Amino acid sequence: TAGDKRFSHDAWRHGPFAMAAAAYLLNAEFMTRIAALVEADKKTKDRIRFATEQWVDAASPSNFLASNPEAQQRMLESGGESLRQGMENLMHDLAAGRISQTDETAFEVGRNVATSEGAVVFRNDLMEIIQYKPMTERVAKRPLLMVPPCINKFYILDLQPDNSLVRHCLAEGVQVFMLSWRNVDESMSQMTWDDYLEIGAIEAIRVVQEISGQEAINLLGFCVGGTIVGATLAALAARQIYPIASLSLLTTLLDFSHPGVLGVFIDEHHVKMREQSLGAGGVMRGKELAATFSALRPNDLVWHYFVNNYLKGEKPAAFDLLYWNADSTNLPGPMFAWYLRHMYLQNQLCKPHQLQCLGESIDLGAIDVPSYIFAAREDHIVPWHAAYLSTQHLGGDKRFVLGASGHIAGTINSAKRNRRSFWTAEPQHLPSDPDAWLAAAHEEQGSWWLDWSQWLAQFAGGERAAPRVLGSAEYQILDPAPGPYVKQRVS
Repeated sequence: TAGDKRFSHDAWRHGPFAMAAAAYLLNAEFMTRIAALVEADKKTKDRIRFATEQWVDAASPSNFLASNPEAQQRMLESGGESLRQGMENLMHDLAAGRISQTDETAFEVGRNVATSEGAVVFRNDLMEIIQYKPMTERVAKRPLLMVPPCINKFYILDLQPDNSLVRHCLAEGVQVFMLSWRNVDESMSQMTWDDYLEIGAIEAIRVVQEISGQEAINLLGFCVGGTIVGATLAALAARQIYPIASLSLLTTLLDFSHPGVLGVFIDEHHVKMREQSLGAGGVMRGKELAATFSALRPNDLVWHYFVNNYLKGEKPAAFDLLYWNADSTNLPGPMFAWYLRHMYLQNQLCKPHQLQCLGESIDLGAIDVPSYIFAAREDHIVPWHAAYLSTQHLGGDKRFVLGASGHIAGTINSAKRNRRSFWTAEPQHLPSDPDAWLAAAHEEQGSWWLDWSQWLAQFAGGERAAPRVLGSAEYQILDPAPGPYVKQRVS
């Protein structure tokens, strides 16, 4: 049990509790191996494995007061106060409808997260555009537009000054614009995938072009934001419109043939159910999406907090990343149902001329610009092998970089802290097999942000004096950053 943090406390090392922990781990390994031996198709095997892991994790003796000696010891030492506090924590979380993972009172959007100085310079029913105040006297002529995922808030890219990708770019002399998605309510329940392209990404590109005076801008898409960007650019290419000089994709799926553990949930029956309930209108609640993502890592994101919050009576520590993770967003039902069918179920985006967006036949190969594709090696939401496949579908020169850690921690690897590592291959040989690429790659210590900044500098389009005012005559300042849309919480 020494290697399992659930049983690391001294109270687990002696007597019947040590025996219970050892027996549990032995049986857990047995159940997991039995599940792996089932003869079935891959989808069925994955589902059996997933269900077994969920049951095994839930059945841990650490999850029950009667079999958790550490929680019992805490209760005795505190005279029952830990149990009283645990019940108070439970009642609070039941009212909120989710398990607390961080001290949410420690953070406030615009006060100590999402604090980069700037202004909202455009707003429509779906999104806002934030222009950030330059931090250098001279800036690149071509601006960078960041398109975050619509299933979360944008400020994962602007958490705090020392781990903000926005501030990193500003310090490098990049003009930064951010698309901030609106948190969907009933008034938006009819919005579609095409709306996210037309009045989301395309409108954002147009606004940034007009404010900056640049015909071609640099574009970054993160997670689902990258998928939206890919579909948008392919639709524009079909119209012979080429609005960007470079494309950066961070932990993005364009090819959904290997969607990882999320694929366990997706089949024809599930998609039809979503289409029947949401396809004609409705709202996909952010709380349901958040619960699904937590279930992908139950020991870390469910049972750890169950034990600490309720059995031990502890308050979660303040952690900016987990505060952002809890700040979930709603999605329009028609958009969500369409996305499930055409991306996860049918994987049509990466198949030339198999998908129509905005009335155009989609071919990712028509996106003929240099691209930087980043994946995270331990990502359980966008497996790096799947993210790598974007290199096989996009046109233009491509650079693939693999970072250490997971979906968020791997991406938000601040250059100031310069921790972890990343892998790249020189020259950029991109075989069809991701493992063949990794075998030829070499590891570099530090943050991949520095590698990306060096790559992005090639597409600066020259320099200019930093703009003294934000917006333009046509695009006046509407609100200070981070704007009102990002502050809307799900109900």
